[in-house]
Amino acid sequence: MQIKPLGDRILVKPLTSEEVTKSGIVLPDTAEKEKKEQGEVVAIGDGEKIKKLNLKVGDKVLFGKYSGDEVEIDKVDYKFLKDEDVLGIVE
Repeated sequence: MQIKPLGDRILVKPLTSEEVTKSGIVLPDTAEKEKKEQGEVVAIGDGEKIKKLNLKVGDKVLFGKYSGDEVEIDKVDYKFLKDEDVLGIVE
């Protein structure tokens, strides 16, 4: 299934990360953290604001933990983000 975001939105696949403490305890994603999240751009809308960000499919972006709208497509979790939800590009 292909989805094309409308306007100034992008579709991002969040990257999951497990954090391991010094003693070897694995903290899952569900642990309460206020960190920013990273995701890989899967599709980009054609709005003017999103074009100014110069994003391309495959870029890794940083966004707020509670930003965007979550959606499940083919049993894979994605997020729709607006242009102002994107904090930066991870290089």
